[in-house]
Amino acid sequence: MFSSASLAQYLESLTAMPHYWVAYSGGVDSHVLLHALAEHRDTLPGELGAVHINHGLHDAAADWTAHCETVCRELDVPLVALTVDGRPGSGDSPEAAARTARYAALARWLPAGHALLTAQHRDDQAETLLLQLLRGSGVRGLAAMPTVAEIGAGLLLRPLLDFSREDLLAYADRHRLHWVQDPSNEDTGLDRNYLRHRVVPELRRRWPAVAQTLARSAQHCAEAARILEQVAREDVEGLTDAARETLDLPGFQRLSAERRRNALRYWLQDRCGAPPSTVVLSRILHDIPASRPDANPCVRWGGYEMRRYRDRLYLLRQVTADTPRQRLSWSLSGTLELPGAGGTLRATRATGHGLRAAAVSGPVEVLFRQGGERCRPVGRPQHHTLKKLFQERGVPPWERPRIPLIYIGGELAAVAGFWVCEPFSAAPGEPGISIEWSGCPAGRL
Repeated sequence: MFSSASLAQYLESLTAMPHYWVAYSGGVDSHVLLHALAEHRDTLPGELGAVHINHGLHDAAADWTAHCETVCRELDVPLVALTVDGRPGSGDSPEAAARTARYAALARWLPAGHALLTAQHRDDQAETLLLQLLRGSGVRGLAAMPTVAEIGAGLLLRPLLDFSREDLLAYADRHRLHWVQDPSNEDTGLDRNYLRHRVVPELRRRWPAVAQTLARSAQHCAEAARILEQVAREDVEGLTDAARETLDLPGFQRLSAERRRNALRYWLQDRCGAPPSTVVLSRILHDIPASRPDANPCVRWGGYEMRRYRDRLYLLRQVTADTPRQRLSWSLSGTLELPGAGGTLRATRATGHGLRAAAVSGPVEVLFRQGGERCRPVGRPQHHTLKKLFQERGVPPWERPRIPLIYIGGELAAVAGFWVCEPFSAAPGEPGISIEWSGCPAGRL
């Protein structure tokens, strides 16, 4: 049986938070959660408040907001009302669009270090597991909803997952609560509602404890997901560079096929916020390692791309701008904005390094590689092509076209971020001009 005391006991088992905000829709589940917390507000280690989201999807949305304001006023609980655009785009699921808009707004709004409490219960957990099964999810998806998770700069708590819908309705009846009814909850054209009203009742007639059993399966999957994450973390830590930007391909290939997939999914989740689809994962795992050693393979998805160079996998942001071909004039004073993802160039006075100030006698221009450029870096006896120099430094081919080249009087004088070419280098003690380049090479994360 659910009670305010059982809720207080759950919160006492967690780290104390300075403020507890209930995501309050006005429906029965969130009303029960808010009411039970208000009953025990004196024992809470932090302040209590409520936040309401108006999705703008129903004609009665303003009335629901007014209802929430009335309830919170009666409970003496402060309420924050937020409005979002929950309309689905073309081809989007209405449920997913509203949920995404809601959680995005809550993540932006939630103050740092505060807790957001939502009212999902055991039946919701069972429905989520069924939905994930029907989508072909792995154990991470089948773990359904965690009890504690991060959201924005705070924590998301789901304290009702051990209680059924019937438990919450019984509490609402005992305390004579009044709540709003969203008619969309009866629309069986929506996947979750179809499961709730058509599928789960049939399952419950055959297996009365189906919700509890499915919720237990979700807990088992959550444990398995944590173990897989630990294995993946250990695998990735042994394969990535210090900045976690590249992955050692030979070491990666020595893992079993299952561990490669697990490690790659973890690495991309960590770097991108979400792993790509199974199809994209398969292309990365097969196409890139199978390509010729001298090839430049690339797999793109959702604003990211995976490339290979010298037996390392590179995760990059896609650069949509064309390769820069501008010829930019520069006075070598202040900063110069570069096109595309190039960042800025900044010139400062120096002594004994950088460009030799006395050599800056002609027009200064910034160009980008077209092919065939040559430079004699300081200390080298002869000129070399930039292609050779970049190969020596291990600069990947896709980064080279966006590296700014400094020309003085029509001659290549410096390669920003890499070399000053003779005879433009300042000698020890000689006045010079230091060139600083803020741009990260070609979309590196």
